[in-house]
Amino acid sequence: MQTIKASEFKAKCLHLMDLVNKTNEEIIITKNGKPVSRLVPYRTQVDSLFGLHKNKLKSHDDLVSPTGEDWNVEQ
Repeated sequence: MQTIKASEFKAKCLHLMDLVNKTNEEIIITKNGKPVSRLVPYRTQVDSLFGLHKNKLKSHDDLVSPTGEDWNVEQ
């Protein structure tokens, strides 16, 4: 996370917006050494968490077939 003075932010605003969009890292803007604002990348809200990682995660194991191991449910 990068910190930048407000005066420097004012001079480099458009460049910093592109940088945040590209790197997905936020920038803290300070005034008199104190944090006053954050520049964060824009993210759209996800309607549901179900299917969020669809086609991003892959398993090469057979998760459905029996393992062949016996186990006792009763204790």
